[in-house]
Amino acid sequence: MREGRVIALSGLFQALALVRAIAQRGGCDAQAMRPSLASVFRIDADSPADVYGGVGNLRLGLETLVSQLGEGGKRDLALTRMAIQVLRLERSLLRNRQTLGALRGGIEAMSPLASQIESGSADPGGRLAELYAQTLSRLQPRIMVEGNPVFLQQAAQIDRIRALLMAAVRAAVLWRQLGGNQWSLLLRRRQYAMLARGLLAACAIGGK
Repeated sequence: MREGRVIALSGLFQALALVRAIAQRGGCDAQAMRPSLASVFRIDADSPADVYGGVGNLRLGLETLVSQLGEGGKRDLALTRMAIQVLRLERSLLRNRQTLGALRGGIEAMSPLASQIESGSADPGGRLAELYAQTLSRLQPRIMVEGNPVFLQQAAQIDRIRALLMAAVRAAVLWRQLGGNQWSLLLRRRQYAMLARGLLAACAIGGK
């Protein structure tokens, strides 16, 4: 169960690390972005790892989680704030049945794109961004993204950011489903960081 929570947290931090990269540099790791976006469509996956097509697709998220939660890690405070906002937004979504239904319906309508996203032959950013604007952006709290105003004013970058925020909320849903909460995140952060290091080592050994 705790390993599953680490996978969910890694999914959350991977999506937000990609958001930060776009906001600060105008681009991000496309290889890491694909499994993050594809996770939005894996609503009924068999395991937490299956949500991301395998733990090997979460290297960036695992590394970011270790940096954020581990001892002596170089923490990005803006990333921490976004993570807290996403966890709160997920709780707000859970309480709003109408928005939750609209969000799920919109995702199901786009589900035929899932395989194309994984292969890199389709970019659902615009459609996911539109769905985000119609649903999650109307709830509180609003996710505040800090970065270079040049990039944050570009429509294409805004779409990618919103699509990745959708992926972050998907990870927050998984985190809650596995019994995660803010208290466990605070009290077990060292343990989660240690488990993340173990998953990273396993990925390296397995060549995944």
